[in-house]
Amino acid sequence: MELRILSAADVVRALPMAEAIAGMKLAFTQLSTGRATAPARSYIDVSAHRGISLVMPAYLAETGDLAVKIVSVFPENVKQHRPAIHGVVLILDPETGRPLALMDGGAVTAIRTGAASGAATDLLARADASVVAIFGSGVQARTQLEAVCTVRPIRSVRVYSPNREHAEAFAREMASYGPIPEDVTVASAPQAAVVEADIVCTATSAGTPVFDGRDLKPGAHVNAVGTFQTNKREVDTETVRRALVVVDSREAMWAEAGDLVIPIQAGDLTEAHVYAELGEIAGGQKAGRTSPEQVTFFKSVGIAVQDAVAGRIALQNAIARNLGTLVEL
Repeated sequence: MELRILSAADVVRALPMAEAIAGMKLAFTQLSTGRATAPARSYIDVSAHRGISLVMPAYLAETGDLAVKIVSVFPENVKQHRPAIHGVVLILDPETGRPLALMDGGAVTAIRTGAASGAATDLLARADASVVAIFGSGVQARTQLEAVCTVRPIRSVRVYSPNREHAEAFAREMASYGPIPEDVTVASAPQAAVVEADIVCTATSAGTPVFDGRDLKPGAHVNAVGTFQTNKREVDTETVRRALVVVDSREAMWAEAGDLVIPIQAGDLTEAHVYAELGEIAGGQKAGRTSPEQVTFFKSVGIAVQDAVAGRIALQNAIARNLGTLVEL
């Protein structure tokens, strides 16, 4: 039995952002319409090293995607100049269960997470959105920026990170990369990044809000992807209160999305404030933005259906382009 092994570089070549964004719309639609099986992910707490490992299986009936991802998030790795996220995605044949491919999970996670925000931005942001604020300067911030620039004609980007050196390196690297404009600069403070932004993306490991929701301009769209624990949040109560709130999964939100759980548990908002899952909007069950002045907010904690669809797209392209290495099991 042959298994195709895809490195991170292979995944990047085999999973173009535009295709990944289209795939995320299919994944979320199937999830929200009951055509996907995605059990809650299992957590393994590695508290001795401030890390966590997750096991995430999924099957999508309509597109025939079957996969399991194992991913570890160890934020302390950054201090040793190592990636904070490691993982693998195993793609299975939905007809026989036979393993088909094993691919770098870090690359899949980065691209599919960015693509989810790209899909949300395409469905919720103003059509004329042209200024982006990025909070964070790591791998996830990079794919967030690439994704929103794929779906909107962005002309200006402001990046903010507490580590200015990292932010400056990010700005140099990302300027004119793919669909990203040349104008990528470092903001001196969170307010300077947010105040004129049409789209705001947070991709940090912060446990407390990274900007003041009162600084959001009318009509802004926010993507928050950095936190996935109920006691941590990147976005404050004011942002959530002002916004039409859309999530990747209601079930996962209650288990992992501190950005929403914290204000609801505090009594500042109710559960009814969560308007829709993204799949309900992508599938046409609910409308998205209702006015140019409306603030919209997409909270994603990451769902296994994303990995299954992204992995299938990557495998199909890898076979077509002869990418990866075939090994005998």
